Amino acid sequence: MAKHHVTATVNGDPVEFLCETQDTLLDVLRDQLGLTGTKEGCATGDCGACSVTVDGRLVCSCLMLAVEAEGRAIGTIEGMARGHDLHPLQRKFLEHAALQCGFCTPGVLVAAKALLDRNPDPTETEVRYWLAGNLCRCTGYDKIVRAVLDAAVELRAE
Repeated sequence: MAKHHVTATVNGDPVEFLCETQDTLLDVLRDQLGLTGTKEGCATGDCGACSVTVDGRLVCSCLMLAVEAEGRAIGTIEGMARGHDLHPLQRKFLEHAALQCGFCTPGVLVAAKALLDRNPDPTETEVRYWLAGNLCRCTGYDKIVRAVLDAAVELRAE
């Protein structure tokens, strides 16, 4: 079977890859592009560990076919920091101890950034609602919510 040639932008950089029709975006990100921050938790779109943005919209990469990435702009956890400068969300997660095992953290950070890009002044309820698709078995979510709200304050001040 012939592979599909896909051209996209990942974290601001142009990329090209070949994929099978059934390959998910998650498969290509991890196995071909070496972007292993995006995790596979459930492979059914229920846990949010594989969260990325596609053209600014939050997507479960385990549910998107890689061929659908043609011409799209994809954002992953690897694109949040600028060199050694962490994104305010990443810094606030560290300051608030909003992570424990860290498996869900990349997906939560990507989802939180998508929220703050869309709504720079969310309420606590809005943060909890927006992050409801990201499952965490370790933290209890309160520190995550506090970190997102604190980052929102910092980002608004910039």
